[in-house]
Amino acid sequence: MSQRFTVSKSDGDRRPSDIQGGEVNQLFEGDEPEISGGGGGAEGEAAAGAEVVVVLKGDSNPKESSPFINSSDAAAEKSQQYDGKNMALFEEEMDTSPMVSSLLSSLANYSNLPQGSKEHEEAENNEAESSRKKPVKAPQLGTLMGVYLPCIQNIFGVILFLRMTWLVGIGGVIGTFVIVFMCCATTMLTAISMSAIATNGVVPAGGSYYMISRSLGPEFGGAVGICFYLGTTYAGAMYILGAIELLLIYIVPKAAIFPLEGLEGAEAEAALLNNMRVYGTILLTSMATVVFVGVKYVNKLALVFLACVILSILAVYAGVIKTGIDPPDFPVCVLGNRTLVWKTFDVCAKTIETANGTVTTQLWSMFCDSPLLNATCDKYFASNNVTQIQGIPGVTSGILAENLFGNYYEKGDLIARKNMESAMDQDDPLTNANRYVLADITSFFTLLVGIYFPSVTGIMAGSNRSGDLRDAQKSIPIGTIAAITTTSTVYMSSVILFGACIEGVVLRDKFGEGVHGNLVIGTLAWPSPWVIVIGSFFSTCGAGLQSLTGAPRLLQAIAKDGIVPALRIFGHGKANGEPTWSLLLTACICESGILIASLDSVAPILSMFFLMCYMFVNLACALQTLLRTPNWRPRFKFYHWALSFLGMSLCLTLMFLCSWYYALVAMVIAGSIYKYIEFAGAEKEWGDGIRGLSLSAARYALMRLEEGPPHTKNWRPQLLVLVNTDAEQNIEQPRLLSLTNQLKAGKGLTIVGTALEGTFLENHEQAQRAEQALHKLMETEKVKGFCQVTVSSNLRDATSHLLQASGLGGLKHNAVLVSWPRNWKQGDEHQTWRNFIELVRETTAAHLALLVPKNISAFPSNGERFTEGHIDVWWIVHDGGMLMLLPFLLRQHKVWRKCKMRIFTVAQMDDNSIQMKKDLTTFLYHLRIDAMVEVVEMHDSDISAYTYEKTLVMEQRSQMLKQINLTKNEREREIQSITDSSRGSIRRKNPAAVTTQLSVTEDPPAASKEEKPEEESKSASSPVPPPAQVQLIHDNTTPASPATPATPLTPGEAAQSPGEQVQMTWTEKCDGEPAKPPGAATPEGIKDIFNMKPEWENLNQFNVRRMHTALRLNEVIIKKSSEAKLVLLNMPGPPKNRTGDENYMEFLEVLTEGLNRVLLVRGGGREVITIYS
Repeated sequence: MSQRFTVSKSDGDRRPSDIQGGEVNQLFEGDEPEISGGGGGAEGEAAAGAEVVVVLKGDSNPKESSPFINSSDAAAEKSQQYDGKNMALFEEEMDTSPMVSSLLSSLANYSNLPQGSKEHEEAENNEAESSRKKPVKAPQLGTLMGVYLPCIQNIFGVILFLRMTWLVGIGGVIGTFVIVFMCCATTMLTAISMSAIATNGVVPAGGSYYMISRSLGPEFGGAVGICFYLGTTYAGAMYILGAIELLLIYIVPKAAIFPLEGLEGAEAEAALLNNMRVYGTILLTSMATVVFVGVKYVNKLALVFLACVILSILAVYAGVIKTGIDPPDFPVCVLGNRTLVWKTFDVCAKTIETANGTVTTQLWSMFCDSPLLNATCDKYFASNNVTQIQGIPGVTSGILAENLFGNYYEKGDLIARKNMESAMDQDDPLTNANRYVLADITSFFTLLVGIYFPSVTGIMAGSNRSGDLRDAQKSIPIGTIAAITTTSTVYMSSVILFGACIEGVVLRDKFGEGVHGNLVIGTLAWPSPWVIVIGSFFSTCGAGLQSLTGAPRLLQAIAKDGIVPALRIFGHGKANGEPTWSLLLTACICESGILIASLDSVAPILSMFFLMCYMFVNLACALQTLLRTPNWRPRFKFYHWALSFLGMSLCLTLMFLCSWYYALVAMVIAGSIYKYIEFAGAEKEWGDGIRGLSLSAARYALMRLEEGPPHTKNWRPQLLVLVNTDAEQNIEQPRLLSLTNQLKAGKGLTIVGTALEGTFLENHEQAQRAEQALHKLMETEKVKGFCQVTVSSNLRDATSHLLQASGLGGLKHNAVLVSWPRNWKQGDEHQTWRNFIELVRETTAAHLALLVPKNISAFPSNGERFTEGHIDVWWIVHDGGMLMLLPFLLRQHKVWRKCKMRIFTVAQMDDNSIQMKKDLTTFLYHLRIDAMVEVVEMHDSDISAYTYEKTLVMEQRSQMLKQINLTKNEREREIQSITDSSRGSIRRKNPAAVTTQLSVTEDPPAASKEEKPEEESKSASSPVPPPAQVQLIHDNTTPASPATPATPLTPGEAAQSPGEQVQMTWTEKCDGEPAKPPGAATPEGIKDIFNMKPEWENLNQFNVRRMHTALRLNEVIIKKSSEAKLVLLNMPGPPKNRTGDENYMEFLEVLTEGLNRVLLVRGGGREVITIYS
């Protein structure tokens, strides 16, 4: 006999007989495996020295797109793959659980390609599928070249060269130092958070966008990614504007298309802005062309531009040192205390002494009407002396004390020197304003923050190049933090050194008009101002090129992720992966920034976008840390959630400090993108932190809910909707979910459950199909909630499990919605109504409310609208207020909104119906529910003959149901005998009061008349007071329902068709005379009936009374509510005695007969509505 076993080659001496049973058992057995080398006894002995390989073919579907699962091997290789590797115990799962060696091999060969390179690899594969793929060259960049220097280049930029001195002059050394410190602290804290995220696993190319989207989810990732893209694009505009400002003001002033000479005030400003727009557009076009032609040229020039930046900064430090030894000669001409524009005069004096006497200067001509000494001059010019001061007194001069505090100006204010006397009349208007250095914009502290912040952006440059790094997890933290430390040191030292070296009026002179039009920071540089001017021009051009290179790739990465459907077109590019369409969009957005034309106006815009990006980086790190996600294991250990929160708070503070309205606009843009992705974007599951946050919040909320039951004010129906599925797992009652939607209006908990019969192992696929069908139907009906499928050996247990196990903690259902069992009278459906009654008992035991819609197919869909009509509530017994609450909830939905609510209640004989109506109206007023009230008076009335007959038929049918297990022939015989005896007893001479038209439609199975329940005889003997009944005038015009049967037959006629025998009622007397109304019954007639019907005296009197109640209530409900759009009424409980279950169903049928839409309601045993606020 053959054995299933595995023997390694090293165990060649052992035979199959030596292997114990426990050793040959496989851990995971599925289908019978093929055994290579197996066979009978002799063959097995011969094969003892070899390994017996068990081979199973998997589905070859990789479970995740990652390097860890290698499913590309050919089927032929699989059979030999694990030969001799002692893997027999795990062979059947090798497709989904690879060996450690193959895992490590795949991981080692995993290529982390930068953005744009993957397309080249795919092209290679497509062109040469048969040829062997060329090995990808491993990235070789280290920390210095890959992270540190790119960050330095991106952080140092146009603001340092063009605005830093002005910031120190306006804000003062202390104020500017605070701004610099805040901004640098923000970027440092962000870098710490970014380092933690970047070292938590492999970071592919995509940098910050990749980190945020994978940490916070596609919605946040897309929103912040687009904000980062806009920030980078506007940074390009800012760099281009900076380059044009350097070109037109300091390098080639005469190149201006719109000349500034002779223009004053607004005209001069407009001309400058127009020049910026024209030249900016030209420079943008040329830069975009360079980027389009080839990125390699940009990358080659990057080191040149970086060298320019470093040389310029070194020149500044060299100049500072030189000022301490030998201060440079940069005189500033001051009239009184006003700084003069030193352009059109050569000597800072009114007159000069020559051999021929006193001669007036060019400065005199600027303020006087003639060069003569007796000329009429400007009043201020005549009253004040001209003084020449040194623009750069030097680091040892003590000028720092004067520059410590800020000087904020309104637009057009004069740049005046402190501590200098000025003789002027306050009433005199300002004349010759263009001769003085004026403030070009209104300055305030928050403006300075917005202008400065772009100079600390660029910290993501290293993480954006993560695909090119040799060891990204090591290089990114070290390089980024080192770069921020370096730049922060330079910025902070610059603030102090500028304040210590340069005169205050020169610092506040934004365009260097008082120092012969020189760049102010250039005046400090050594050996020449041109070092700074040329160096800063090239560095700004380089930074602009970098922005125009990086921004389109970021947009392409977002587009290729597919999370923003509107951006999909921008995922395409040239054959080599260059993002052509993205570059075009970037250039257009950049042009909008250039049209603004003012560097000071563009800077706060990009500050917003960068600050928002940094804020979410900090949020991502803080969330991951606080949630303690199992996958959160950063290699960088020097982080803390408090630091991340501090960084996030600083970012938010700086956003509103820079510009509150720009901050709001940026937030609205980000929020709009978030909602757009949420509604229209592709669903991505990236294991993001927001999902973890949702889980933690849900856990916290559930724990809080566990503290106690909800207050009556907070009670709302948390529905468990029980639906049935057919053989194909399609939902049989879709309108049940329409009703659910109308009841919930999108609020509260909804669990849609269904039960399947069988075992889970055999039916798990059907369960999945059923769950998918439920999900699909819930989406169609717009029901927000959860679905649950339970599989058990029988449907009764499966439904009970759903009832008990659905929900979690305090978030459990408190109401069950289940449809009335259709065709419950059919013989093969007997288990359906038994299950239904058990469900009613279980909901009562569990203190759950129960809602049972009858004729669910007649209920409206969500698309229908009732323009008028009533929702009628029949409040017979108090059930905690469910009957009041449900119509109110329904009327919140647009389907039922136009319907009015009517409440009918019942008054007994000894009740004051007028007072009841008054009290009920007051009660509804306090409940804030608008409804019409009607009190129906109830009186004792005699039980009609029809009630007795109806009860008799019902009890006989109960006996039939008890014999449901008889054979078909026996069934037919039993039906015949029972029906014959039943119809024989119906013959009567004067059936006076038997006229109520009610359906007795039955499709009875076989039964036995001999078997009577013992409980019936017991309950028949127990005296029960007759219930109060409704006093109504019988309506002969009530239309008979389609199921109303015809005249009773004789026993002979009844024997003709067993299937129709019980579908009868009587509307005429046997002699053909019309029946009298119920009110026509006389005591003599009733006595005659009892004389005629000896069987009625043996009936269970409890059942007779219940039938009497059902009939009378049904009559009055039909009379009052036959035109109602919906009728809600109390659902009576099932009998405690299980033998009367089928009678219970009959009572409910009689109670609701003739009504189109009925909702039977049972309360859960607690108050659900209150008059208190």
